[in-house]
Amino acid sequence: MPKVSLDMPAEILSDIKKHVGDEKKFVSVADAIRTACRKLLDQLDEIDIRNGR
Repeated sequence: MPKVSLDMPAEILSDIKKHVGDEKKFVSVADAIRTACRKLLDQLDEIDIRNGR
């Protein structure tokens, strides 16, 4: 799997980390970011379909 490096504001990273760990939604920060990206891409696909693209 390719690795991606990015800069992210500390506030966003802090918010993500609130949802990562035992008994939480995500097992890692990477898992949370991958899931968010997939959901965003699904939303963009839906918008494209609605706009005939």
